[in-house]
Amino acid sequence: MPEAKIAPSILAGDFGNLSSECKRMMHNGADWLHIDIMDGHFVPNLTIGAPVVTCIRGTLPKGESFFDCHMMVSEPERWVEDFAKAGGDLYCFHYEATKDPAALIDKIHAAGMRAGCAIKPATPASVVFELVPKLEMVLVMTVEPGFGGQKFMKDCMPKVEELRTKFPDLDIEVDGGLGPATIDFAADAGANVIVAGTGVFLAEDPKSVIQLLRDTVNKKQLE
Repeated sequence: MPEAKIAPSILAGDFGNLSSECKRMMHNGADWLHIDIMDGHFVPNLTIGAPVVTCIRGTLPKGESFFDCHMMVSEPERWVEDFAKAGGDLYCFHYEATKDPAALIDKIHAAGMRAGCAIKPATPASVVFELVPKLEMVLVMTVEPGFGGQKFMKDCMPKVEELRTKFPDLDIEVDGGLGPATIDFAADAGANVIVAGTGVFLAEDPKSVIQLLRDTVNKKQLE
């Protein structure tokens, strides 16, 4: 199982001070920054686009920070080049949003980014099995995509278990309702990339929360 990667979701940050919020998370020990891109069509919410990511990247150089771009958008093929130019490191599209995921993965790689594929709570893990050899990551949503602060859906954990059993070396990400109270469920199931929004950004001591999440995942690997 790959090592733990803690990816605070900037959706829970102060959008008026995104660069400083991102720097704050990196200073507190984040491994990745999870950037939620929503188009108001694939999901009923609207967040940011490539121009804002470009601005953030201008204050957090590549090599010093890893941008995990979660594309909750229709026609994710349209935005690959834009996010590559903006400084994205990983482009994670939704399986439900594309007709040709294999071709999209090739396009992402050609643009110089890692490729991830996300699945909604109702989508079975089996849909990505044939894609995994081409992917760097699979994201199992543990809430319905679109809004932060939702309650963790424990019944999504069997999908994580299924993926970990079948693909022991794959980065498996979970996103939605993760924090100190729910991390054990995700770690026990085999997730190693942990997205946490309000659980980290609103914590009195974000550094200790990030470390707790990391330690919980890494400890599970040793059992």
